[in-house]
Amino acid sequence: MKGSVFALLSALVALAVAAPSAPGWRFDLKQERSGIVALESIVVSPTLVVFFDRASDDPLQINNHSAWGALWNLETSTVRPLDVLTNSFCASGALLSNGTMASSPLQFASVGGDPNGFPGNPDIRPGNQAIRLFEPCASPTGDGCTVFEDPANLHLLERRWYPSSVRIFDGSLLIVGGMHEDTPFYNTDPALSFEFFPPKESTPRPSEFLKRSLPANLFPRIFALPDGKVFMVANNQSIIYDIEANTERILPDIPNNVRVTNPIDGSAILLPLSPPDFIPEVLVCGGTQTDTIDPLLLSSQTPATSQCSRIRLDEEGIAKGWQVEHMLEGRTMPELVHLPNGQVLIANGARSGFAAIASVGHPIGNSNSDHAVLVPSLYTPDAPLGQRISNVGLPSSGIARVYHSSITLTPQGNFLVAGSNPNNHTVVGAGVKFPSEFRVQTLDPPFMFVNRPKILSFPKQLSFGKSFTVPISVPTELTRPGAKVQVSLMDLGFSSHAFHSGARLVFMDATISRDHRSLTFTTPPNGRIFPPGPATVFLTINDVTSEGAWVMMGSGRSPPTLE
Repeated sequence: MKGSVFALLSALVALAVAAPSAPGWRFDLKQERSGIVALESIVVSPTLVVFFDRASDDPLQINNHSAWGALWNLETSTVRPLDVLTNSFCASGALLSNGTMASSPLQFASVGGDPNGFPGNPDIRPGNQAIRLFEPCASPTGDGCTVFEDPANLHLLERRWYPSSVRIFDGSLLIVGGMHEDTPFYNTDPALSFEFFPPKESTPRPSEFLKRSLPANLFPRIFALPDGKVFMVANNQSIIYDIEANTERILPDIPNNVRVTNPIDGSAILLPLSPPDFIPEVLVCGGTQTDTIDPLLLSSQTPATSQCSRIRLDEEGIAKGWQVEHMLEGRTMPELVHLPNGQVLIANGARSGFAAIASVGHPIGNSNSDHAVLVPSLYTPDAPLGQRISNVGLPSSGIARVYHSSITLTPQGNFLVAGSNPNNHTVVGAGVKFPSEFRVQTLDPPFMFVNRPKILSFPKQLSFGKSFTVPISVPTELTRPGAKVQVSLMDLGFSSHAFHSGARLVFMDATISRDHRSLTFTTPPNGRIFPPGPATVFLTINDVTSEGAWVMMGSGRSPPTLE
């Protein structure tokens, strides 16, 4: 009897040892390089991502000069150049309300940029009043895709370098802040105003908030709220801006003298919105606890803060103010990105220093930062305070992603990671700690390596406040009773300078049929909850996420459109 028990136990142990381990998170280094430093990235179709860099000496060529725009193919992990006229360095951008992939006159607007040229390329035009329109094309590989520019007739009202932009409730863009010309570190030549694209007025709207938040207020962190107003963070200050009334409501400062916008970069994200109330909360992480002192008194070794601050933007939440928690390490220039299940990825950045280039004490080469953070973390919004952040099971990227890096969620469900260049041009070679980075990776969640739910077909367009039923397939292991079902409507955002501008996740009420062959969901009630325009829909069952379905949320009309 004892021998039989021993044999059984031995067999069980052998099976346990032989059983494959559960899949984990993985970084996957792509064979092809980006060709340009991908300091800005935005998903523009189910298969394509636009990269922008500065007009520089990047290796990718077009028309006998270095390219500073490119299309990355998500299916083949290959790159092709885009011809760009104006200097897109440190610009912003977003999708517009009429952004269908193949039929509309325009899809994605890039705004602002660098006023400077680059030696050896006389054709570069100043970018600080530029509006660049990525013109959609039917090709999944990017054949025929172009960027339209007409600087003489299509331009911003005010010169803007390092602005932010967000799609608002009528499908147009609100464009905020920036600076007029080159300044070495702080914003000493500021654009203290807001404007819209397409224009709503003949002159920009002055902003007292932007004036108060000087001098560290470049790339303000801005979010369209579900009542149509806009929440903004710049430096250590925050407001709610009422676009329709043109008024600012001052909110509490970020606690503990922490500053979070360029050149003292933290990051921020609008946490997922859920029915029926869609109460907004904003999370701000990283940056530095410092006064805005002479940059030469700062250093690449100045510790970044580990602080995250979170505020709920209803009356009760505003009265309570910011709730403080902490990452596992200090991070300057992190980026916060949604997962379809509602978690937030914290990636990239450094443990010390600042943004900008060779302008603080003790730079590392040209880098104002040091001690790159290579391991991302996950933030779980509904976990108890103090238990929301973990990096258990998350790998090291092995590649420093500091100033001028980007990351975006893709329609495939993984993250595309690229860029990093704390230099004024292409700098590579032995002994360069923070070179111009052309290597491209994906960060693949565990669900990429298991059987996943599938959305078998999907409408090209969704109306607000309606129920839709679509066919799906569900792996047997996800059909058990009580499975957690989530359907997320997402704007994948525009990544630049430690901020995912426009990123948005709205959960939709949803049920799966008893035979697991169809999914029924209800769209948000109006365009204030999810501004009309392109979206990606994901189905997640027990944290296993489908590939996304690319869809037009709303009518697809040109902005402004109230829906």
